[in-house]
Amino acid sequence: MASLKEIRNRITSVGSTMQITSAMKMVSAAKLKRAQDAVVQMRPYAKKLKDILENLSSSLDISDNAFAINRGKNNVLIVAISSNRGLCGGFNNNIIKKVNELLKGDFSSSNVNLLCLGKKVTDAFRKSDFRIPNSEVGVDDIFSDLNFTNSSTIASRLMEQFLEKKYDHIVLVYNSFINAATQDIKVETFLPVTPTISENGALGDYIFEPSQEEIVKELIPKSLKVQFYKGLLDSNASEHGARMTAMHKATDNASELQRNLKLSYNKARQAAITNEILEIVGGAEALNN
Repeated sequence: MASLKEIRNRITSVGSTMQITSAMKMVSAAKLKRAQDAVVQMRPYAKKLKDILENLSSSLDISDNAFAINRGKNNVLIVAISSNRGLCGGFNNNIIKKVNELLKGDFSSSNVNLLCLGKKVTDAFRKSDFRIPNSEVGVDDIFSDLNFTNSSTIASRLMEQFLEKKYDHIVLVYNSFINAATQDIKVETFLPVTPTISENGALGDYIFEPSQEEIVKELIPKSLKVQFYKGLLDSNASEHGARMTAMHKATDNASELQRNLKLSYNKARQAAITNEILEIVGGAEALNN
């Protein structure tokens, strides 16, 4: 059995850890509120853009648009979005696992490049034994200043590379925010654009000015930028939710461990007192005899 001093040191250490995890939980909760508001406000706008594109697709063939040309999956780019820091449960590991599944599954016969947004996924594939042909590992830290302007810069670069036929197929892999405790891994095709035609035909009675062709030409790049930004916002909110949940569980575990250590300390202390009493009684009896 550990000595009383060792148990006291462990109790102090666990208490310090519990203070840290509790503080991290509160910080993540504050950041989560802002991140959640941002993604919730973005979703109606992104949905409306999608509805308009579906309306156009129901009456106009956009398959000849440069962003909608299907060239197969010979040259594929996987955009993996993770976080820069850990201590957020399985948030980053789920992304890494899903990317590995794609590399060994759907894209096993393709020439795959990898664009990593987030230090954790960058480090994972930089050290991995699995070699990715012509991989692009490591980009500017988008999460240090997450806004639509910086997001649009990366999205525009991806669209240019698709038009230049450097890549035939681009997919996004990220955590979609559902609530603070739940994130859903999304694998979305970024390019080429696959128009979704509504089964009910047009979604609304729109008057198009100028022509539908001109609107499509402007709408598709705009929709792609919004889709990319929404993915980043989803991942950002998911990260804070996952970290808040992980720190909440860590705090609860530390509190339980501290209670068990205090119980062990009291038992050891009681045993030590009992031994001292027995020694005193034994010594007194020896003197009396």
